[in-house]
Amino acid sequence: MKLVILAAVAILACLSLVAAPVVVFAAVVAAEPGLAAGVSDLSAAAPAGGVADIPGPALADYLEAAGYCPGLSWAVLAGIGKVESDHGRAALAGVDSGANAAGAEGPMQFLPATFAAYAANVGDGTPSPYDLLDAAVAAARMLCANGGGWAPTLPQAIWDYNHSLVYVGDVLGWAQSYTSAYNAALGAGSVAAAWALTQVGKPYRWGADGPAEYDCSGLTMRAWQAAGVTLPRIAADQYGAGELVPMAAAAPGDLVFFATNPADPSTIDHVGIYLGGGMMVDAPHTGAVVRVEAVWPSGLVPLVTRP
Repeated sequence: MKLVILAAVAILACLSLVAAPVVVFAAVVAAEPGLAAGVSDLSAAAPAGGVADIPGPALADYLEAAGYCPGLSWAVLAGIGKVESDHGRAALAGVDSGANAAGAEGPMQFLPATFAAYAANVGDGTPSPYDLLDAAVAAARMLCANGGGWAPTLPQAIWDYNHSLVYVGDVLGWAQSYTSAYNAALGAGSVAAAWALTQVGKPYRWGADGPAEYDCSGLTMRAWQAAGVTLPRIAADQYGAGELVPMAAAAPGDLVFFATNPADPSTIDHVGIYLGGGMMVDAPHTGAVVRVEAVWPSGLVPLVTRP
């Protein structure tokens, strides 16, 4: 899985993703007295820096980890990683081993009990707070449990991660910076394609839309959600949810459809995400996994959708 993700990062020129809509600094946060007012007063000016500030392996980890919290931007995890440890590069106690004076461990600076509560086995053995992917997954799950998948409650979720309004502002500032740089460099279609590649190898399950399993339209919906675009849930409904373009002019991120009668969009029963060069990434059928493959000629609908 890690090799596939790193390859995707290289192929798509410094990839980065789950780009939920950029955080609104004046979001309504009611759970903590005074927090909403404090967040609304924070400056929206993002720090200087772009996606190139994030090491490639770290970028791949944030991309994958964001899938554990539908609606959470990869850039929020990157913001936390930047503030906590400069994406694991800071020469501080507890980043690579041991703990800091407060007992926090690893690049995302987890207390041991908190990490144990939110860690998940992502296929690389026993989760470790010193492994950035493991730590980012735990951070995504913790944020999700506290409302991090929804923009209005995201600031509160970040505050729950570290009880400081300055911290909330720093994380959101870096997230905004990374998101803006990424979208400007790649465009929404490449964002969606890049995110879909990070899911390669996950099992197909009908009706699933992540983070561990997907059906075809669940994958495409989440991929475009990562680019800040909301799609219908069903493949046939996704057709036409944007500009219709001839297959010959398809670009990365476009939705490629298949139907029992290619001339009748109401018979569409499968969708994939075009990567270029006649290739797509899709969740094909029961018993298979999300994979990169050639666009099927059988049942191919002649128009693709560009959301």
